[in-house]
Amino acid sequence: MSTGGNFLLSLAAAIAVTAAPALAEVRLPPIDRDPDRCERAYTGNTIGQANAVSDRVLDLRMCDFSGKDLSGKTLSGALLKDALLPNTLLRETVFSKAYAVGADFSGADMTNAVIDRVDFRQANLSNVKFINAVITGTTFDGANLDGAVFEDALIGNEDVKRLCLNPTLTGESRMGVGCRIK
Repeated sequence: MSTGGNFLLSLAAAIAVTAAPALAEVRLPPIDRDPDRCERAYTGNTIGQANAVSDRVLDLRMCDFSGKDLSGKTLSGALLKDALLPNTLLRETVFSKAYAVGADFSGADMTNAVIDRVDFRQANLSNVKFINAVITGTTFDGANLDGAVFEDALIGNEDVKRLCLNPTLTGESRMGVGCRIK
């Protein structure tokens, strides 16, 4: 396997580990210097795999996708730290092993999305539509979930437990996740 392939496997493993709660910050590589790196979100993972295997790191850190349409894209293994995605269409998007710490997804539409082992620590997920989404192995520690909609979402049992601990998950959002009434 090439050095680049080894690096990508190591990065994917590091990102997968971050889905566990209460871990230290991951050391990320320098931001990709490619001036078109943000544009790669519109093609997504070009190998077509949903398990974060890629020929190149999908570095979308600090990119601005406000109000854009990324529906149906495969953003597996994407580095989305501090990315701006408010009011972005992310319908049927595949996020697997993505690192979205501190990203702003406020008002985004993730209807029918696959959200598997994503690290959303400190992310703004207020008013996000997780309608009919599949959510497994995902970290929401410190995330803002105010007004998020989880209607018909398939959420893993451990994910429900962790989500219910988030103090910003209130009212209808709490009931949609399946939290016990306080």
